[in-house]
Amino acid sequence: MKEKLIRFMTGRNGNDELNRFLLGADLALILLATIFSRSTAGRFLMPLALVLFGLTYFRMFSRNRMRRSEENARFLLLRRRILGEARCWKEQWAQRKDYKFFVCPSCKTKLRVPKGRGKIKIVCRKCGNSFTGKS
Repeated sequence: MKEKLIRFMTGRNGNDELNRFLLGADLALILLATIFSRSTAGRFLMPLALVLFGLTYFRMFSRNRMRRSEENARFLLLRRRILGEARCWKEQWAQRKDYKFFVCPSCKTKLRVPKGRGKIKIVCRKCGNSFTGKS
């Protein structure tokens, strides 16, 4: 039986990071649909969960591995960008008592200056632009 499954999955995409995310989102939608089953939202969520479930299995059994790997690469890039922004917000939140954050008007780089220094001249390290700000 194991060899039959291996032969069946040969040349197919299988399970990747995007599929794992889609399965998790699908389970969350099914859970929400059962919790809100009596409302209009619950009736809308269950068909959406079934479509998402079908998409997940379509990707898993697809033989077009190049296209699926491109989709997975785009998903990983988006996830890395979102997690990087979240990490930056978390660090900025932890440092909020000691530092004030500014955005350079020319290159949009985030700059950190110590609090309690009054009105100071801020020079961007990336582009060299200078502007004043109150810390």
